[in-house]
Amino acid sequence: MTEEYEKLIKRASSHHEIMKKKLALVAKKKIKNFDHEVHAIHAKVFEGIDCTKCANCCKTLGPKFNETDIVRISSELGMRRVAFASVYLHEDEDGDLVLTKLPCHFLGDDSMCEIYDARPRACKNYPHTEEKNVQPKMRLLAMNTLYCPAAVLIADELIAKFAK
Repeated sequence: MTEEYEKLIKRASSHHEIMKKKLALVAKKKIKNFDHEVHAIHAKVFEGIDCTKCANCCKTLGPKFNETDIVRISSELGMRRVAFASVYLHEDEDGDLVLTKLPCHFLGDDSMCEIYDARPRACKNYPHTEEKNVQPKMRLLAMNTLYCPAAVLIADELIAKFAK
């Protein structure tokens, strides 16, 4: 991870409670076209972020795998669905299928995903700021600031714009 990205995550960690409260305020406000605003901020932030210089989400967070993910990835790997699940996944305390270990089995030494085109939906959507109806999910964004430099920058912009 670059020094710049590390600094963003450390700052977010040291100010996490404040950030969480301010994002909770943003979640409660009635903001017209909020998804459009967040999607624009997301696009702007990701113009300057290179996920391969970080890959912290792949190293520290395990995505949930749904049945569609399992079918797609096992096909990509030339494995049977059940064999893929038994080798790479386990059921967590919430009943979700998640990776058996971190960092992710499919993260290469070059911080590139070895199954990028078939990766889980949760990975494609991370940090979940391009989704629909994102305003009620500000708590998730606050959590993601502890792991993702892009999430920190998106949160900073949202707080500056809407948490007055």
